[in-house]
Amino acid sequence: MTTRNAPAKSPVVSMDAITKTFPGVKALDQVNLDLYAGQVTALVGENGAGKSTTVKILTGIYKTDGGTIRIDGGPVFFGSPKDAAYAGITAIHQETVLFDELSVAENIYIGHAPRTRLGLIDTAQMHRNAEVLLKSIDAPFSSHTQLRELGIANKHLVAIARALSVDARVVIMDEPTAALSHKEIEELYELVETLKAQGKAILFISHKFDEIFRIADRFTVFRDGGFVADGKIADINENELVNMMVGRSVDQIFPSRAMNAGEEVLKVVGYSHPTEFADITFTLNRGEILGFYGLVGAGRSEFMQSLFGVTKPSKGICRINGKLSVIRSPAEAVEAGIVYVPEDRGKQGAIIGLPIFQNITLPSLRRTSKSGFLRLAEEFKLAREYAERFDLRAASLDQDVGNLSGGNQQKVVIAKWLATQPQVIILDEPTKGIDIGSKAAVHEFMAELAAQGLSVIMVSSEIPEVIGMSDRVIVMRDGRIAAEVACDDLSPETLVRHAAGIVDTTAQKEA
Repeated sequence: MTTRNAPAKSPVVSMDAITKTFPGVKALDQVNLDLYAGQVTALVGENGAGKSTTVKILTGIYKTDGGTIRIDGGPVFFGSPKDAAYAGITAIHQETVLFDELSVAENIYIGHAPRTRLGLIDTAQMHRNAEVLLKSIDAPFSSHTQLRELGIANKHLVAIARALSVDARVVIMDEPTAALSHKEIEELYELVETLKAQGKAILFISHKFDEIFRIADRFTVFRDGGFVADGKIADINENELVNMMVGRSVDQIFPSRAMNAGEEVLKVVGYSHPTEFADITFTLNRGEILGFYGLVGAGRSEFMQSLFGVTKPSKGICRINGKLSVIRSPAEAVEAGIVYVPEDRGKQGAIIGLPIFQNITLPSLRRTSKSGFLRLAEEFKLAREYAERFDLRAASLDQDVGNLSGGNQQKVVIAKWLATQPQVIILDEPTKGIDIGSKAAVHEFMAELAAQGLSVIMVSSEIPEVIGMSDRVIVMRDGRIAAEVACDDLSPETLVRHAAGIVDTTAQKEA
């Protein structure tokens, strides 16, 4: 079923029957997309649906193989990103491409700074223009500020100011809230409303349904590179949107699983770090999924990285199967049977530039080599085994992992570590930035791993995921364990109270 539902007014930008093919993959197959002034259109779909390719076509990075792009009803052709920018189309990506060594103004106007009559950069005019832009989006810093002094949220504001500096009519936001705190997300929502009031057409890409239903006016759904439907967000609900995305009804988000925890596998006692965490003590059993929850800055990732040997604790002990283990490096952690899938798969998980098969086999070279020589056939065999287990979507195992969608990159990183045959796997925000279909696949696989006897530690900031997947939950606050909550006692209110240090006054009164 495909449904194109356009409002009465004409779109600023239309993509009609756009097609794009790569070797072995048809990324887009006659897709349609309309963007309207003063409205937010959410582009939704699973990983591999064609969202990233669409953004790259709109911004002139890719050229179409077929179809027509129209601006104000007239056909246009983007031969380069400069053509798209000149037409008023700009993008703010999940990972902002900015320069720490430059000032805010220099980042905003890099490549199109105002010039003097002699052709030199007019620094004074550049800062005056930048201050006007920063004021229009209520940025709490000066154009003279060095970018390195800003946090992630404020760097997003610089990226937005840069987009507005070219008099953008269309602003593309690709997973803009992925690295932001709750407060920063609220501020971004306010900024989007400001851009709407200025008449900007906004394309908003997010995997978070609460964001889509809060901020979007319209939706467009892609599936497997094809157009499915579009319309007003007020006319659908979450179940209907999911059904359009995946082509099936998703009634049960989390897999049902019995608690069959076995003997103790991991015991951590008194783990401490001078600045990040203190006195972390817990146990983990075979076949158990142990959730770690906390607010931003709680110290969860810092502790997990220490447990994996990235940083050294100042004190504390770790026992694996009752045996004292001194972990001073990731190599020693892997040798002991602990692996860690990091939150930032792009910088810490996958190695961009290497093919899929080498990413998967890199930690398992002992299994794929003989007498000090790598055996290519063994590498491909091992990589193919785990690629098939994860239903990895790629043209071939030779494909650069950097060209995969976020969900498929995550599958490669998890496959890489599972190939080492660990006893404990730490998954740090395992479904961050991936779509609902890929999330379901990761959840199913986590359940399978636990059923097979692997012990899983899952760090997550998504309360439904924590409650839906965990047998127990440890809540951290300010670098310490605030509470350990059993499965039967899990609720959103309980987790948030412990994480925020809020006293349950109702329980106090009853006592």
